[in-house]
Amino acid sequence: MTNETSSTDVDTDELSPAEQRRIVRDRYGEIAASSSSCCGDTGASSCCSSNSSDSEEYEDQSRLLGYGDEELDAVESGANLGLGCGNPTAIASLEDGATVLDLGSGAGFDCFLAAREVGSDGLVTGVDMTPEMVEKARENVTKNGATNVEFRLGEIEHLPVADESVDVILSNCVVNLSPDKSQVFSEAFRVLRPGGRLAISDVVQTTQFPEAVQQNPASVAGCVAGASPISELESILDDVGFTAISIDPKEESEAFIRDWDEERDVSDYIVSATIEGKKPTY
Repeated sequence: MTNETSSTDVDTDELSPAEQRRIVRDRYGEIAASSSSCCGDTGASSCCSSNSSDSEEYEDQSRLLGYGDEELDAVESGANLGLGCGNPTAIASLEDGATVLDLGSGAGFDCFLAAREVGSDGLVTGVDMTPEMVEKARENVTKNGATNVEFRLGEIEHLPVADESVDVILSNCVVNLSPDKSQVFSEAFRVLRPGGRLAISDVVQTTQFPEAVQQNPASVAGCVAGASPISELESILDDVGFTAISIDPKEESEAFIRDWDEERDVSDYIVSATIEGKKPTY
C-alpha cells in the first residue's frame, strides 16, 4: 500500500510499534471507506488514488506499476485502489492448483489476479489487519465471482494461517509498513511449505532518511519511513532461513514514487524493488 497521506494527530517524537500499527490501520480504513462511497461501479477513481485525477490517468498509473491492460480489465472495479508499488503476480510464476497467500491484501486486486493463475483447484488467501479493507475485499469476492479466494482479518506479524500450508507468498508495498519485519518474514517462513517462495513488491531505502521523515506519521503510513536498506532485508531473510534471496531495485519506479509526498521528492530516499526468496526443501 502507498501514496500520499495526511498527518495524523500523534506525538511524533517517537513512534512505538503500537502507534505505527494504529496509524496504518486508521489510514487504510479511511481509504477503504472512501473508496466504497465513491468508486464502486460509478467509474470514479480520483478518490482511490492520490495521484490520479481521472480514470484514464489512474490506469496509466497502474501500468507504471507493471500491470497490463488484460490484468486491469480482468478484475471488477473496486478491488484496485492504486495502493501498490509493483506487480507481484508478474514475478510469482503461479501454477495451476497452487495455494497462495497475500500479505496485506487490501481490497483484493492482486488476489483476484492470482486466482486466475491458480485456477479452480488452487486457493488464494488474503490477510489484512484493517477490518474495513477485509469487508470490502469480501464484497469484491462476490462481484468477481471468485470461488477460490478468501480473506482473513489478521496482522502479517501473526498470520492466521497453518504451518507449511502455502506454496507462494505475495505482497505489494506492505512489509515496509510493519515495525517488525523480522517477525513478518519468520511468519512467512513458517507458513510456507518446503520449496515455497516469496514474490514481493515493496520499497527499499537507498539513502538515510532525514529525522523529519522517520518520525512523520504520514511518511509511516505512506510507505516511506518504514522502508529498510537492501542489506538489512537480505540479512533478515538469511537469518530466518530463506535461500535464493534476490532483491532487485526498479529504478524506473522514480516516475511514480516522486509524487508520494507533497513536501519532498521521496524518490531521493526509496525505490521500488522485487523481493524473492525460497524456503529450503530440507
